[in-house]
Formats: sequence, structure tokens, C-alpha cells
Amino acid sequence: MSPEKRKIAPEKAVEILKKNGTIITIRDAKLILDFLYKFGKLTLETVLKR
Repeated sequence: MSPEKRKIAPEKAVEILKKNGTIITIRDAKLILDFLYKFGKLTLETVLKR
């Protein structure tokens, strides 16, 4: 998924997690967001097939 369609930037994810006591790098945030967006897309496709 292209970054233009994403609503949360890796920097924002780092900031949000830091406020809640989890420290991650920008690189880790990108990996986590990639996974979450792919998982979300897969879930949506599965629900729509039913």
C-alpha cells in the first residue's frame, strides 16, 4: 500500500507508543504499520467475501 493512502505516519506511531510507555524506532514503526495495513486489508477482503 502506498504511503499516500495511509493516515498514520511512522513518526506519529512512535509518538503515540512513547506516550504509552513503548519505545520503538521509526524503522520498527514502519514495519508495524506495514503489517497492520496488510492485516486490515486482508480482514476487509475476507469480510466482504462473505
